[in-house]
Amino acid sequence: MADPTPDEVRSYIAAGLPCAHLEVNGDGRHFFATIVSAEFEGLSRVRRHQRVYAALGERMKEQIHALSMKTLTPAEHADNPGNA
Repeated sequence: MADPTPDEVRSYIAAGLPCAHLEVNGDGRHFFATIVSAEFEGLSRVRRHQRVYAALGERMKEQIHALSMKTLTPAEHADNPGNA
């Protein structure tokens, strides 16, 4: 199975999680994502990350070796636009 591109990882996340802003960078095995979603309202950082993992499903086990992420609500992102 070929390593996914950052664009593919971005599309996987977007397909499973409504995002106000989504940016993914990486080298095919290791990725960093900034994800802004209203679904993160009221969730801890751990629950936010679990929500992203759920959106990625089996791809986290099979294709994506490592994913670092910054998960923000739209209000958190608006308060500090430098987060993106």
